[in-house]
Amino acid sequence: MPILTPRLIRKFIFISCLICCSLLLSQPSAFAQSDEEYKADRETALQLYDQHHMTEALPILEKLYAINPKDMVVVERLAFATFASAAAIKDAEGRKQTRKRAREFAVKAKELGDESNLLKTILEAPPDGGEGGFSNRKDIDAAMREGEAAFVKGDFKKALAAYETALQMDPQLYTAALFSGDVYYKQGDVKKAGEWFAKAIEINPDVETAYRYWGDALMNGSNKKEEARDKFIEAIIADPYSRRSWMGLTQWGDKYGVKLAHPKIDVPTSSVQRKDDKNISILFDPGNKKDDGADAWMFYSIARAAWMTDETRKKEFPNEKQYRHSLKEEGESLKMVVEMVEKNIRDKKAKENALNPSINNLLKLHRAGLLESYVLFTMADQGIAQDYVLYRKSDREKLRQYLREVVVNSGQIKNK
Repeated sequence: MPILTPRLIRKFIFISCLICCSLLLSQPSAFAQSDEEYKADRETALQLYDQHHMTEALPILEKLYAINPKDMVVVERLAFATFASAAAIKDAEGRKQTRKRAREFAVKAKELGDESNLLKTILEAPPDGGEGGFSNRKDIDAAMREGEAAFVKGDFKKALAAYETALQMDPQLYTAALFSGDVYYKQGDVKKAGEWFAKAIEINPDVETAYRYWGDALMNGSNKKEEARDKFIEAIIADPYSRRSWMGLTQWGDKYGVKLAHPKIDVPTSSVQRKDDKNISILFDPGNKKDDGADAWMFYSIARAAWMTDETRKKEFPNEKQYRHSLKEEGESLKMVVEMVEKNIRDKKAKENALNPSINNLLKLHRAGLLESYVLFTMADQGIAQDYVLYRKSDREKLRQYLREVVVNSGQIKNK
């Protein structure tokens, strides 16, 4: 469970400060033209928010919300300022109720049409305002919370000192290193921020946050396109099944006009139903002409059916008592399709220059050695996802290659 503190959303707040300045004034409230006081207060509140003076911006935002609860920008900023203010509250129940209220504001902003990644971060928080701790040790947790409270007030020196204290007590405290890097990024020191993000990654390379924060710093603080891309890719590799992990690369694509996509592979309608080892049925409809290679999809269904037998499960996964959909099953079933397509091409029963688009993409992925990466990133269910960590341990570079050469290339697979 993620630690539900302002730090979860801080990086997105910083991004908004850099790329959303026009948005802040693009949606004036219904009172902006007729109420000069509202307009002046709104400008002040947004300026304070951009400067990260959350405690000062909060009462003004609350006043604006009371006047016009339909000003989407005000409601969104009120949600973030309220969420951030929880860090300065010492009472646990008080923090919980404040975060709960922040989420309620976020829901209202969404109802007004706000679909930003910034808002989705708060909406992912527990509706009851619950939080996680930084450490099981009370002294370390207290130091971290002291740092958070200082950060919200804009006292960066005190925040850094508190994180340093926590890290001295526990040199493996990921969040202390992460938050230190974040403070330096806020101060505009991208190099120093990177050093601390690297420290966090050294502590735990399989957490996505430091990669993503580092990518933000490189992209928004230094406009280093390729370096930022690579950090965002590492964030995805660290945790591919979290929406937050993909957020950085998505924003990178939007900023630089790069269309991100996976190759399109449509497996024809197929149904493999297992009652027991002796009762496995296959229904298949290729729905394509004969010479485009699509008839080879039948072998995908046959291979999947074979994997569902108890005999295969006991052989491949002797420690698992029940069948589960696995990376090996999916990969080998797709490779059987590839083998039949290649055989049909050799036998002149299919034309390589006229292959069905899905078959063509499947063939290219196989030849590039990226079929398993495709499966893990696009076809993972609960069963397949269990195989991700082991695959990453042995084939991390394949995952990088797939994201860098295929996803960032609009889903196009380079011919080797």
